[in-house]
Amino acid sequence: MKSFYYKLIAVALVISVAACQPDKKAQLDQLKKKQAELSAKITKLEAEIAKSDTTKDDSKMRQVSSMDVKPETFKHYIEVQGRLDGEDNLDVYPEAMGIVESVNVSNGQAVSKGQVLARINDAAAREQLKGLETQYQFVKETFEKQERLWNQKIGSEVQYLQAKSQKESMESQIASVKKQLDMMTIKAPISGTVEDVNLKVGQTATPQLPAFRVMNFGSLKIKADVAEAYSNKINIGDDVIVFFPDLNKEIPAKVNTASRYINPINRTFQVEVRLSPEKNGYKANMVAVLKIIDYKANNAIVVPVNLIQTDPKGNFIYVAGNDGKKDIAKKAYIKQGQSYNGTVEVTEGLKTGDKVITSGYLDLEEGEAIKL
Repeated sequence: MKSFYYKLIAVALVISVAACQPDKKAQLDQLKKKQAELSAKITKLEAEIAKSDTTKDDSKMRQVSSMDVKPETFKHYIEVQGRLDGEDNLDVYPEAMGIVESVNVSNGQAVSKGQVLARINDAAAREQLKGLETQYQFVKETFEKQERLWNQKIGSEVQYLQAKSQKESMESQIASVKKQLDMMTIKAPISGTVEDVNLKVGQTATPQLPAFRVMNFGSLKIKADVAEAYSNKINIGDDVIVFFPDLNKEIPAKVNTASRYINPINRTFQVEVRLSPEKNGYKANMVAVLKIIDYKANNAIVVPVNLIQTDPKGNFIYVAGNDGKKDIAKKAYIKQGQSYNGTVEVTEGLKTGDKVITSGYLDLEEGEAIKL
């Protein structure tokens, strides 16, 4: 009987719970419905308030910097490496072979044209000259006697001509020996500075090896080889910037020579630039970079190349615009011309007066509010 009673209670509880479940679920559904309605109203009110609020929240705007687009002259240069040299930079060779008797100059010494740099032993030639001069005196006196007799119509013409021939032959021999003696003396061919001495006393000098180097830095020149592709773009008188890497120095100059000959081996032609001398710093064979202008555009729009970005539509630059209420970032799609030294010529897409965003542009989005 008790067991039946317990079973009856359990059945009643199940029926009671089952009866209560639908009421709670309905209540939950009603609350969720009210929540959705409230969220929609809140969102709508926030949007209406935002539209009616004319004040700007600077804290939510992107801080950027900009520059005004202005036309300027754009120049493009080609860069070639050359070497510096003096107008006169000569190796001095002995004209005759012999033992060096004296060296009269040292490295760095200033010399004038014709100054004796060294002497080669010429004892044998001097002895030969001495003997020839003694013989010449006798031959000369003999000729003068024959000449006086011939003028007086005394003696034969053959005797006169023989005496004259002997005299002229001796004069020629003496001149030849004097020339040899002169060749035993090594002289400076130009005025300048002795930069290299390759002789020592007692050494054998030979015409095949240079004895000295003499340099004149009164006028400087730079020679460089330029690729054949630029042969129609580089002309005499073009502007050049000469840069010396070792001196960290730039000098403006002009092209003095542009060769018309193309080297068939490396397909280059030679250009030459002349400079005025300076007291310090320059040395022969110093590296010099020639920056030669090959393109120039007046009234060009020029921007730093790092401002240019790319998307599926092409290359663009962010510029400052306005939607009527606030400043915003806008994409200006551009076409590029030549570029040089971190700048690029913009041929389309920008105009004078545009404000190009120069900082804070990397993660901008088009239409985003900005503060200049």
